[in-house]
Amino acid sequence: MPQQTLANRVAILENQMQSLEGLPDRVASLEVQISQFRAEVRVEFSAVRGEMRDLAETLRGEIRAGDEETRRQMRVLHEEVISRIALLDETLNGRKRSQESRGRAGHSRRPPKGR
Repeated sequence: MPQQTLANRVAILENQMQSLEGLPDRVASLEVQISQFRAEVRVEFSAVRGEMRDLAETLRGEIRAGDEETRRQMRVLHEEVISRIALLDETLNGRKRSQESRGRAGHSRRPPKGR
């Protein structure tokens, strides 16, 4: 690589310095943009947190309503099962009583021995 003259080297450095002269302004502009972006992001995140809070409350309300409806249906089904069990009990015990009463109709009841 041939030796460059001093004037040529100075000219190259001047060109490089001219291209770097605008750098501080560009960095300052970028700093402002970053600050603005951070402020916007902060506002948006705050809005998202508020929306999430509202959605969570709505969801809790829907879950409560669903739980209440489920409990109501469970009570209805429970009462239905209880009534069916009672009906079965009446039916089965009614048959047993009628069979016992028919079986006893032909027999007289004897007093217990020893009396």
